[in-house]
Amino acid sequence: MGFALVLNAIRLALGAIVRNKTRAALTVLGILIGVAAVVAVTALGASATAQVAGQIDSIGTNVLFVFPQPTQSSGARAKVTGRITENDGRAILRESVSVAAITPYLETVSQVVYGDKNVSTQVIGTTLAYFPIRKFKPGTGALWTEGDETLKTKVCTLGPTVAEKLFGTEDPIGKIVRIGRSPHRVLGVLAKRGSSAFGEDEDDHIILPIGSFRARIMHTSPGRADFLIAASTTEKTTERAQQQIESILRQRHKIAPDRDSDFVVRTQAEFREKQEAITNALYVLLISVAAVSLLVGGIGVMNIMLVSVAERTREIGTRLSIGARENDILVQFLVEAVVLSLVGGLLGMLFGVGGTMLIGLALDWTVSPSPFALFVAVSVSGLIGVTFGYLPARRAAKMDPIDALRTD
Repeated sequence: MGFALVLNAIRLALGAIVRNKTRAALTVLGILIGVAAVVAVTALGASATAQVAGQIDSIGTNVLFVFPQPTQSSGARAKVTGRITENDGRAILRESVSVAAITPYLETVSQVVYGDKNVSTQVIGTTLAYFPIRKFKPGTGALWTEGDETLKTKVCTLGPTVAEKLFGTEDPIGKIVRIGRSPHRVLGVLAKRGSSAFGEDEDDHIILPIGSFRARIMHTSPGRADFLIAASTTEKTTERAQQQIESILRQRHKIAPDRDSDFVVRTQAEFREKQEAITNALYVLLISVAAVSLLVGGIGVMNIMLVSVAERTREIGTRLSIGARENDILVQFLVEAVVLSLVGGLLGMLFGVGGTMLIGLALDWTVSPSPFALFVAVSVSGLIGVTFGYLPARRAAKMDPIDALRTD
């Protein structure tokens, strides 16, 4: 009996939808937009999180950064700026059993000239240990040698972006570029890396021995570094390496137990956690916006169904007067609302998947909506039909047949 009731309600609902195509299409459109937004945001959010995590991990999950930081002198307003040196790095490498490699890092922005080409780019001064720690590999040519570091040789390695801007299709190996006022010979070009998790081009730089950098590009006090980059022996020993670095530097810098350190040690895992927190917050915000779209679509369903009930008052009165029960009327209008919502949900799913794939191609991301997200989107559209269709359906079912038949 119940099954026959539902079949009859579906038949009547489809007939009503066909008779009012424009109104039905507008109702479906509201749900379609909401579901498509949910599907697209879910897929793109998951892909963005994976992209960020992958880019951060590409730097190395066992990487640590040692930054100088200001310290507040006791009872004084002035702050004392911390100082990190190459000797600090050597001491860490010598005394820490959990640190496999460490390198000093200096950087500035400078003009680089070759022939009639002139570009402004990031210039980095460091040591050979920088390349394996940061997982940079030569694409063509070679890196400098330890002898170049000792003798402060005027040599450099280019990032692919700088090489393309300066040389185009010409082979840069062996050519002389002027960095600031000093000529440097190009030894190699690094393999392409692309953008970092923070949006900067990791190929737009020139790297040279830190001694040459300090002597010719940016003069600093002897041995000073902007910061140190270290690599623990394994990912599992990163936390222990962090503790050992802090202990060694506090001892070297003669910091009392009750005083703050003039440095801070950050791990790649901390950067990843912060980046994921930001990504997740944006993800929740976008999902909330998409959910509002679904809510608006649900309100549209309710409004359309209320209009439908008002227009079909005589039809409802006729059905009630010839024996239809309240449940028959309730199910009829409820099914009509659910059918409209489900059609909108299915179409929204298709548009969402298609739009997501197009955005993925445009951004060169691997984007694939999860089956669970698709299931949830369609299920929610059906739930919206039940939730927002119930009030109009109940109003129709509760009509008095005599009053309904009197309506013009």
